[in-house]
Amino acid sequence: MVNGQMAELPSAVLSTAELSQTQWIDLQEPSDDERLRVEALFPASLPDTDEVEEIEASARYFTDNNGIHVHSSFLYQSEGRHRTATVAFTLRPDQLLTLRDVELPDFRLFRMRTRRGHVVADSPLGIMTSLFEQKVENLADAMEDLHRELQDVSHMVLEDESASMEEAIDELAYLEDSNGKIRLCVMDTQRSLSFLMRHIREHADKVEVCREVLRDLDTLLAHTTFLFEKINFLMDAAQGFINIEQNRIIKIFSIAAVVFLPPTLIASIYGMNFIVMPELKWAFGYPVAMGLMVLAALAPYWYFKRNHWL
Repeated sequence: MVNGQMAELPSAVLSTAELSQTQWIDLQEPSDDERLRVEALFPASLPDTDEVEEIEASARYFTDNNGIHVHSSFLYQSEGRHRTATVAFTLRPDQLLTLRDVELPDFRLFRMRTRRGHVVADSPLGIMTSLFEQKVENLADAMEDLHRELQDVSHMVLEDESASMEEAIDELAYLEDSNGKIRLCVMDTQRSLSFLMRHIREHADKVEVCREVLRDLDTLLAHTTFLFEKINFLMDAAQGFINIEQNRIIKIFSIAAVVFLPPTLIASIYGMNFIVMPELKWAFGYPVAMGLMVLAALAPYWYFKRNHWL
């Protein structure tokens, strides 16, 4: 805190004493020297990389002598796809430690809002709850973007007759993957805040903030369910249109085979190499055979047309 406002300072410019009094220490892909420096001040406070990625609840949410530990998944984009990264929070009475491997939009936006004085957080717990509020806002924005993209794909599948259904399925697969990652982050945040609330009951104002965030998460969770249902509907519709087109092509080939079968039979009969065939010396044999083949082809075509099979 500088003059009552949060301020961002690189760890390299802080002395050991100043670093120990810092309310929030954020480590992004820390070097060995940075880890050693923090661990010298707060022994056993930083988890190993393998521990951060554990999925068991007992490994993601627990308390010990170093404080409250919460490992929570955050959403970010890389190479045009949504991905998740785990952030390890260690909440001590007078410090908050965060450890992560990648730059996350929630942290970047939080720093930007802090520099502009838009963040009111006077304690490590306040910083942590503000980060979770920022996380939920980002998840809501990501879901709104996802819904807009889904509207475009819906128009492609249901209204655009010239659209490629294969391309639509690719888009739907991408949206389904993104929605799944958003839902994972929403559910993980619910568990993280529920665990945190059980250990900060003496901070009534922060507990109320967590309750408000949980209510927002319930709304987001319901919306992810709606998006999943719409994605599945559009996926089924796109596959149905592909099947209809394939059936139409198969139908054309089937009818063509039936139409050309009688003429082929006639041509095969008169292509036999028997010596005794009365029609071989018939002057009108060739035009009559050609006429029979044409009539044999037109007859099934007319029959199919009459029964509205074409």
